Amino acid sequence: MENSIPIHHPLEPLSPDEISVVVKAIRDYSNTKWRFISVALKEPSKQEFKSHREIDLTKREALVVLFDNAKNQCYEAIVAIGARLVTSWKHIADVQPTMSSDEQIECEQAVLADPNFIEALKRHGVKDPSLVMVDIWSAGYYGEKEEASLRLARPLCFARANATDNGYAHPIEGLRPVVDLNTMKVIRIEDYGVTPLPETPGNYTPEYVKDFRRDIKPIEITQPEGPSFEVNGHEVSWQKWNLVVGFNAREGLTLHNISYQDKGEKRSILYRASLSEMVVPYGDPTDTQKRKNAFDSGEYGMGACANSLELGCDCVGYIKYFDAYITDSKGEIVKIKNAICMHEEDYGVLWKHTDRRIGIPEVRRSRRLVISSFSTVENYEYGFFWYLYQDGNIQLELKLTGILSLGAVREKINPKYGSLVAPQLYAPNHQHFFNVRLDFDIDGTSNSVYQVDIEPEPVGGDNAFENAFYAKSTLLENELQARSNLNLETSRFWKIVNHHKTNHVGQPVGYKFMGGDNCIPFASKNSYWRRRAGFVDHHVWITPFDENEKYGAGDFPNQSKGGDGLSQWTQADRNIKDTDIVFWYTMGHTHLPRPEDYPVMPTAYIGFLLKPVGFFDENPANDVPPSTKKETTNHSTGSCCA
Repeated sequence: MENSIPIHHPLEPLSPDEISVVVKAIRDYSNTKWRFISVALKEPSKQEFKSHREIDLTKREALVVLFDNAKNQCYEAIVAIGARLVTSWKHIADVQPTMSSDEQIECEQAVLADPNFIEALKRHGVKDPSLVMVDIWSAGYYGEKEEASLRLARPLCFARANATDNGYAHPIEGLRPVVDLNTMKVIRIEDYGVTPLPETPGNYTPEYVKDFRRDIKPIEITQPEGPSFEVNGHEVSWQKWNLVVGFNAREGLTLHNISYQDKGEKRSILYRASLSEMVVPYGDPTDTQKRKNAFDSGEYGMGACANSLELGCDCVGYIKYFDAYITDSKGEIVKIKNAICMHEEDYGVLWKHTDRRIGIPEVRRSRRLVISSFSTVENYEYGFFWYLYQDGNIQLELKLTGILSLGAVREKINPKYGSLVAPQLYAPNHQHFFNVRLDFDIDGTSNSVYQVDIEPEPVGGDNAFENAFYAKSTLLENELQARSNLNLETSRFWKIVNHHKTNHVGQPVGYKFMGGDNCIPFASKNSYWRRRAGFVDHHVWITPFDENEKYGAGDFPNQSKGGDGLSQWTQADRNIKDTDIVFWYTMGHTHLPRPEDYPVMPTAYIGFLLKPVGFFDENPANDVPPSTKKETTNHSTGSCCA
């Protein structure tokens, strides 16, 4: 098979030619009018990939999720791409797959064409339906048996003042249509009473913001000799690092087969790193707001919502872009140009020391490789930024921005469950939870995890000065024991090690996991959304590797009743000692909105850090060369480049 975009590596995403072959194979196999929910690479088994034998790229496979609206049924298929044949076909009973971008458009059209909705708009003071925005919003599950067998959406509605106005500034409070996505009909309109539309504009585009700052001077980032990375297809080499950049409609950006070149040896660290799931629960019990909780990955598709990134705006410097290819629900190829951005950036001082007796400072500049993507899920934006550092660190930083999901109030008082951000306009309290799946491979697949807590030494004896403390390491041997949370009082972290390989001081090689800002859920464990999002019950979960366990809330969280994913798998209490393990981390951000978060929210940041601990025999960045000293260009003086 000829590929206009050649495949270089077995873990690369599907090319557009491969997607076309897959779609045709499905249509040849079945003439049903399918919605193509996702078409993605079915990755080769880890055992096959790590067998060190050449994988035949003509034998790549695709995993396809399909939906039949007429029968309200979901199917999964596997297609052998080279053979152009469907090799597996499975009906997945009683589930609702991810909503497609086409359904979002069709849902809005269906709502705006409904005569009962038009009448409801008039009651709410909206005279021009053409200015109404209808955001699809997942329906969730709340125990309504009569609706459990339907594919539903429960949109939120807003009214623009004109065609380019920020409609989110004018929520139609109290009005929520319920749409059957199979028939694209409004089956019910929930009307909780009229609240006047907030009138204060909340615009942010250059058309409306006329008085821009005039004192910002340009910052130019140049690399006249080009970047330090090399790219072959989707395989990247940079500063002793090697990895494969992946992408799919559900997870978005993924990283694969991450290794570090150390003393002539290519040493593995992570086999796969990805967003497993996320959920945004709202803490407002009022009628319009109480059902708001979005599983943005499993219900919408983080990759399907990915942006085309722009030079000078999303990314600055010498940029390598990766395009992404997915399908719409009709099976047509959708190209997301510049879906992934990769570049280097300066990161301050890497290390420094001045020997006062010699009087010569030694300082090294740090740089990092940035691999990023951004997704827009209706009103919100999420940035996913992976950083690789010269000292062996790996970091994920999530960037939260966009527009708040807003509501209207009658009085100019702060509502109990949110905050006023403008007259008559409020933002409900809410949280964002992300679950990340880290398939570790520390010098091989036989890994173990220690939970490390810092403990003070009891007073007396050897601790007469009452100053001693030490690290207490607990080997985690099974899944239930491994369920745990961050603990500030003990500076808790986790150490992933390989007992079968030691460093030059006899310690098992390893990496430590260090969580950043985090929170716990405030909803009851019995709330409907928490039953579906069991991954939020703990910050850390550890499971033995299973290629079928990829998503923390299960494969199909859309309208699920819950109990799937991590909370179910770990009940088996499987062994996680000296085996192929997967480390799952849940991080959360509690957002009590401020007026400063409106009309567009300044970016909030959360993430984690992976740091080598005994993986190397010494500082791996000791060989970074000194930077060239520059002449100062201001009134300060100095003798070194720090």
